[in-house]
Amino acid sequence: MNWKRPFSRKKSPVVAVLRLDGAIGASASRFRGSMLNMQSQAARIERAFKLKRLTALALVVNSPGGSPVQSALIAGRIRALAEEKDVPVLAFAEDVAASGGYWLACAADEIFVNEASIIGSIGVVSSGFGFQDLIARHGIERRVHTAGESKAILDPFLPEKPEDVARLKAVQVDIHEQFKTYVGARRGSRINASSEKLFSGAFWTGARAVELGLADGMGDIRSVLREKYGDEVRMIPIDAKKSMVRSLLGRTSMRTGMGSSMGDALSAMPEKTITALEERAIWARFGL
Repeated sequence: MNWKRPFSRKKSPVVAVLRLDGAIGASASRFRGSMLNMQSQAARIERAFKLKRLTALALVVNSPGGSPVQSALIAGRIRALAEEKDVPVLAFAEDVAASGGYWLACAADEIFVNEASIIGSIGVVSSGFGFQDLIARHGIERRVHTAGESKAILDPFLPEKPEDVARLKAVQVDIHEQFKTYVGARRGSRINASSEKLFSGAFWTGARAVELGLADGMGDIRSVLREKYGDEVRMIPIDAKKSMVRSLLGRTSMRTGMGSSMGDALSAMPEKTITALEERAIWARFGL
């Protein structure tokens, strides 16, 4: 009889799947755990590249951007390990890979999008509020004392000064140049439109992004990986590990009712609300 040898999963191509989902921001607050930053992603990135028989890394990006520093740190760590391990990186944009989200996608050797994905926004933005008239109406006096004339620029409770705005714009130009340099280095000759248009902060649909050279093709992660590595490719999600200590603390607070953990959470509700509004504002820039 002619027996077929049973299929061995050990010989299948292995692709680590790293999901980068959410706004990008520093981890200064304990309530910003949902934000992408180097602190929250470093261990996941390391684990992804430690998989046995790793064939490729797939980044699933769904981010409207945020901190340029955290974007650069995450992308830089991915590139460093990809080159060290000699592993190709593929990025798959979902709803949006814009601003810092596009910075993350550019860590990949190839970028794939959906026709309706929002791609681009290669620029720098700063936003805030001015409360000086509000506090004046309520008889509140703002007192700020500094050592250094530029220490308290752009204070939202003081009138805006033209020289402070000019200083901010100079910083934005520097960061914008860094962003443009990175995109140019990663995309190279694939970019086929004028730099003035691509780097204006504008964004496009996935289909248009392919035409402009900001992305390489259209397709979802399953179809692209099966086409590249065969139907038996193994896609292994790299999830965030929850520490045992945090798990135990969570269970304890649930069993004992309103303990110190619940009290802390309630007292910090304004901070959580502000964080949620910040994230909502970042997504809203792209109509999402």
